[in-house]
Amino acid sequence: MLERRATTGNVWPAYPRWVLANSLAELVGLGATFAIGMGLFSGLDETSGAAPTIMSALLMTSSGVIEGVVVGLAQWWVLRDLWPAISWRSWAPATVVGALVAWFLGSLPMTLAGLSGADQGQPVQEPEAAAMTLLAAGMGLVAGLVLAFPQWRVLRTTARRAWLWLPANSVAWAAGMPIIFAAVDLAIERGTVVGGVVTMAVALLVTGAVVGAIHGTALVYLARRGGGR
Repeated sequence: MLERRATTGNVWPAYPRWVLANSLAELVGLGATFAIGMGLFSGLDETSGAAPTIMSALLMTSSGVIEGVVVGLAQWWVLRDLWPAISWRSWAPATVVGALVAWFLGSLPMTLAGLSGADQGQPVQEPEAAAMTLLAAGMGLVAGLVLAFPQWRVLRTTARRAWLWLPANSVAWAAGMPIIFAAVDLAIERGTVVGGVVTMAVALLVTGAVVGAIHGTALVYLARRGGGR
């Protein structure tokens, strides 16, 4: 039986909490994932061949667990007040699954490009800034759907029109992913570790806030509609 929200009052106070939760969660979760990735890449810079490229892709995919756990628990901290029937035991694992699949799919283009460059003995050429922005937005569209699908399976048991969660996440990450891509280039241009870390920290906070603001609007809409499909 589909559960309704515990209260029928104003749900908008949950909105700023949702934005804050996603902002801090991406800072911690995605920041930790990037830190692991930087350590992996720096350790593999001196090696060549297909094996290091494949290994780095697998390890980066596995590190997506960190982001999934942190984001899943932070989101549930707000969700529990809107839908008490949703437990962290269902929402957090669903978020982890979505993050793992998204990281795997996201690593495929660079992995394939790296393998191609390794086979030809040539460095991988990065696309122009405009093309990179479009690529990032496109990746965000797909990644948003992937991330949201396991969560949607949980949310649809308690919320009417839960399918809206899918396009909301797709649009949210289409807006957020270019920020991350641009921040990576800017962090590299800083030329210092401190400058790079500060740049990425600010970018992740902004990305989490932008993403949370977009799919948070859909969340509040679903909460106002109460239970049912």
